[in-house]
Amino acid sequence: MKEVKRLVKILAVALFSLILLVGCQSEKTSEKTENTKETEEESKEPLKFSISMRTLAFTHVENSPNINEDEYVKELEKLTNTDLEIRLMPHNEYSTKMDLMFASGDIPDVVQTSAGYGEGSGQTLQQAVEAGVFLPLDDLIEKYGPNLKKYIPKAAWEKQRYKDGKIYSIPEFLSNPSRRATYIRKDLLDKAGLEVPKTVEETLNVLREFKKMGVAQPFGGRADFKYADTFFGSFDVFPYSSMWEVDKDGKPVPKFFDSKNMEAALKTYKTMYDEGLLHKEFLTIDSKQYKNEAITGNIGMWSMNANELLQWEQQLKENVPEAEIAVVPSPVGPDGKGGYYLYGDVTRAYAINAETKNPERIIKFFDWMLSEEAAKYFTYGIEGKDYTMENGKINYKTPVSVDEVNIERYRTAFLWMVQDTTYIKGLLELTPEGQELIKVYDTILAKEGRDGINFDPPLTALDTLPDLQPGSDTPPKLLMGHMAKMITGAEPISDWPKVVEEWKERGGNKVLEEAADRYKKKEFTESRRK
Repeated sequence: MKEVKRLVKILAVALFSLILLVGCQSEKTSEKTENTKETEEESKEPLKFSISMRTLAFTHVENSPNINEDEYVKELEKLTNTDLEIRLMPHNEYSTKMDLMFASGDIPDVVQTSAGYGEGSGQTLQQAVEAGVFLPLDDLIEKYGPNLKKYIPKAAWEKQRYKDGKIYSIPEFLSNPSRRATYIRKDLLDKAGLEVPKTVEETLNVLREFKKMGVAQPFGGRADFKYADTFFGSFDVFPYSSMWEVDKDGKPVPKFFDSKNMEAALKTYKTMYDEGLLHKEFLTIDSKQYKNEAITGNIGMWSMNANELLQWEQQLKENVPEAEIAVVPSPVGPDGKGGYYLYGDVTRAYAINAETKNPERIIKFFDWMLSEEAAKYFTYGIEGKDYTMENGKINYKTPVSVDEVNIERYRTAFLWMVQDTTYIKGLLELTPEGQELIKVYDTILAKEGRDGINFDPPLTALDTLPDLQPGSDTPPKLLMGHMAKMITGAEPISDWPKVVEEWKERGGNKVLEEAADRYKKKEFTESRRK
């Protein structure tokens, strides 16, 4: 598999070089496009363009026989005078599929990327930008994107600015970076007669009580600790790309170098594993199984994005009518803090192929996403189906079934391509439960979360070190292997300092050198949590 990936990248580089040469020949054509008359831009003919999009593991998307025939896509086309060809990319194969797409040369008019350059979008994304595959968008946005300029924060735009100083993609943004939350079955907590736990030990005691009550999985585990990394947050040792700190010598190092706290976090997971407080096969549980276990009532405490609370609770109630989910403060560690990694300012972004026709109309399509008309459509859906108008007011049909909830989630999160993804304010304001969730953001989530020194663009030394390459919320393969063995008892947790040394010997020293140089040059962003 590694050889295939290496071949894909070699082919991609060769292809990009060819594209760059062809691009030079088409400069005159591009200049013509720039001078297209306004009447031509506003053609009554629907704008036809293709767009690649990650499925995001959304049930409605992945179960759709043909997403382009979906009634909500058709309604979007009607509202925007477009003819969309959505090309879906499997959520769990996204980076690989991006590399293969670039290598094949079959690149859609619009490519959805994951935030910045190199963060989960495939290494070849940067090569594509440098080869001229995508249009610089600064002038187009200035001329055709008034809403984009008005509503998208400066920090989000800066995330899309490449090292040549130009913007190559339109960001979907996040105004509150503390997005993930600790969910707990409040009905079980009340039944046990326990208070909301605050510390790690108090949390373990609650999980033990859940087990006595017959809960199959007191704590929800998942492969690569994705959405199951609660206690690494308690001890501030997330082994992720944005998690660097300054050591006692004033040099930047990954947070997982803190052996004392990493060992404490691993011991917590081992305790849960040994006592049956999480699934024995948690290392193989994927996103679908994780959600299914939660909404069928098998999990007592888990983690998910806070904006999905009401939808998950609705689906859980279909299986366990008396169930109630609450967001609670995440368990704190020795420093009295906790929480999950803070998201970046951008969640998704959209780059436009340099060869596409009418790029100005595509800019207008994305600009429309931030209009009042768009907000009404994506929030409430199709009139007569999802809502009715009564005396000038919207009467929204709150989803009841699992399918209806999945459709709402698809419409408000997947199809709404450019928005503030913190939460869907229009929906939350409709109910007391939604209004309460807004308070959760302003109180609980605003006060927690872990962050670190972040190098963006990513450290280039990691490009040739796949086993040391961390994700934005997943550990490097090297660390994950040892973490799994330590939790299951195959390796002693006390050997963590040896893991750090192995990381250094297998190329980490070069990473440290580059980090030190970038830090000295102030080519990094400071932690947003102190």
